[in-house]
Amino acid sequence: MSDMIGADLVDLDLSADTKEAAARALAVRMVARGRVTDLEGFLADVAAREAQMPTGLDGGIGIPHCRSVHVTEPTLAFGRSAAGIDFGAPDGPADLVFLIAAPAGADDAHLTILSSLARKLMNADFTAALRAADTARAAAALIRGDEPPAQREARTAAASAPEDTAVVPAAASAGTTAGSTAPTAAASAAGTGSTSGTPGAPAEPGARDEADVPGAPGAPAAEAAGTVSVPGPDESRPFRIVAVTSCPTGIAHTYMAAESLENAGREAGVELVVETQGSAGFARLDPAVIAAADGVILAHDVPVRDKDRFAGKPTVDVGVKAGINRPAELIAEIREKAARGEVSAPAHAPAGTPVERAGDATEGYGTKLRTWLMSGVSYMVPFVAAGGLLIALGFAIGGWQVDKAPSVMDHFVWTQTDSWGALLFQIGGVAFKFLVPVLAGYIAYGMADRPGLVPGFVGGAIALDAGAGFLGGLAAGLIAGGVVLAIQRVRIPAVLRGIMPVVVIPLVSSAVTGFLMLVVIGKPIASAQKGLTDWLSGLTGTNAVLLGALLGLMMCFDLGGPVNKVAYAFATAGIAVTDPSDSAMQIMAAVMAAGMVPPLAMALATTVRGRLFTPAERENGKAAWVLGASFISEGAIPFAAADPLRVIPSAMAGGALTGALSMAFGATLRAPHGGVFVVPLIGSPLLYLVAIAAGVCVTTALVVVLKGMRGQAPGSGTTGPAAQEAGAPKDTGQPVAA
Repeated sequence: MSDMIGADLVDLDLSADTKEAAARALAVRMVARGRVTDLEGFLADVAAREAQMPTGLDGGIGIPHCRSVHVTEPTLAFGRSAAGIDFGAPDGPADLVFLIAAPAGADDAHLTILSSLARKLMNADFTAALRAADTARAAAALIRGDEPPAQREARTAAASAPEDTAVVPAAASAGTTAGSTAPTAAASAAGTGSTSGTPGAPAEPGARDEADVPGAPGAPAAEAAGTVSVPGPDESRPFRIVAVTSCPTGIAHTYMAAESLENAGREAGVELVVETQGSAGFARLDPAVIAAADGVILAHDVPVRDKDRFAGKPTVDVGVKAGINRPAELIAEIREKAARGEVSAPAHAPAGTPVERAGDATEGYGTKLRTWLMSGVSYMVPFVAAGGLLIALGFAIGGWQVDKAPSVMDHFVWTQTDSWGALLFQIGGVAFKFLVPVLAGYIAYGMADRPGLVPGFVGGAIALDAGAGFLGGLAAGLIAGGVVLAIQRVRIPAVLRGIMPVVVIPLVSSAVTGFLMLVVIGKPIASAQKGLTDWLSGLTGTNAVLLGALLGLMMCFDLGGPVNKVAYAFATAGIAVTDPSDSAMQIMAAVMAAGMVPPLAMALATTVRGRLFTPAERENGKAAWVLGASFISEGAIPFAAADPLRVIPSAMAGGALTGALSMAFGATLRAPHGGVFVVPLIGSPLLYLVAIAAGVCVTTALVVVLKGMRGQAPGSGTTGPAAQEAGAPKDTGQPVAA
């Protein structure tokens, strides 16, 4: 960790009174050292991470952290506040603040070092030593884990002593220095493997030594040092737990939760093994260890990978901060569940959803609903893209009457282009028939995991046959998922649990979902779908232009997020029929045109006014040309994340203009994707390109003007107010060497 923190990155008199001010004060030190190229962009990334979940921890610790394109190499800054700063911890303000900056592509070695720091923060001796440090150099050395000379000499003497001689390190005899864990004589003699100078180093799960066995030589000393004895061979087998921890960035909370759970497990006398699914990758738990476990603790804020490994065992599923703040409660809860015989889905209790989570079970219903719907849309989009492009190519090759061609199974001539056009069109049509069932199936999957797939697909197919379309698929998916969740909450005798996921749940849920779709709500939704389609088909003039502007605003609001996906799904649903109306194809054209504007505008802005952007942003601008031309709105996300107040409104203005112009020009599009590569398939292609160019110019102009009012971008290679404030070098264009 020697290259990650030095005395210049330590502030023992941090005067900030808010978490934003604290992050800025520490980030300025990183900028001055050349580790951060854009102060404002980096702070925006820190704030975005903080918005996902507060980074304050019990014990007076704040750990703001993020991955950012504005970070040149992994860096750690430390601040100590006398007054305390509120980072959202349950027990109050933090006086120890660690700002962790990781590059967007940080290597595993550095991430492993950061994970080691996270584990240290769970050690009371380590944090006490930091509070007592009197110089920045001493604090940096403590964080790096530098070994004091006296302790190093004692360790050398212990290693060279005869095996039958107990060597007591000088540090230990004088009272172990806070933050170190110098081994005691008994521990050394028994070979416990304690690591000198590594606070809170976790013992190997299940490891046993002579000193751990009651009555063995050295046992009293081990107990005095706080070692928890493990039951011997003549005692009953300890309770066994496997756990998984993970957090959105995989840098800090993942490993802190693991350390906290391991410590609580040792105190409770249970065998607890943790799989940390962090940014540096993860080593899978041995299947034999999982099979032998009596319970499972999942402390996570992102989906647990290969969660099915733990099915059929008592499970506690919580957010990662619960693993940090109340590990003893989780262990007690899992033991109670095991005593009652409660197990996880698919055998009995519903597991968490397999799609991205925003937090733990306390999150609002609106957040859950959005997540479920986005699950269905994300799985549907590939079918839309493949089917839509095949249909568009079929029309391009076979002409506009290709939809009237007979089945290629009955009539196909290898040498006729019309036959090849019909082939592509009919394959695309088959792909399109999956849209509504896939949408419904994966909404149910997002709600109830794999048991939701069967009723979801069945309900979606019924919605398609009934003419309920896109709206019917949404309803079918939600109904199917809800039915499965209700069934899973019914207490089932143990003898029947084995057939629940493969027989009972699919049978009952499909029957209930099918009944509701066929008899109760199928026809009303079909009528509503037809009314919406007829209304859209009748839009002309001003109404059509306003609709195009609204869709353009939605496409550019969150650049691939939920609002963007809603607009895109609305457009693709209109063309997902054999013979879409002109209005539906105009909507599709407007949505794709607006979605191309943000990345193209950012690329143009970095070209015409490069001094307003950081070197990293200028590199992103080169890639944005291709991403924008391919209709990948996410190409503008790095710019929006770094400067949302200037970039997002500018993008929305340009997108609204493009959507309105596209509708006014009457441009049509059958393909749901492809960007400029499907321009030959667009109706009124020249006017369509004019609409895109107009939006790009507007967004570019607004971004340049707004950023120009701010001044030079930090790290842009010239002297600007923000760069001077941060202490960045002048006129070099390069970060200061570390």
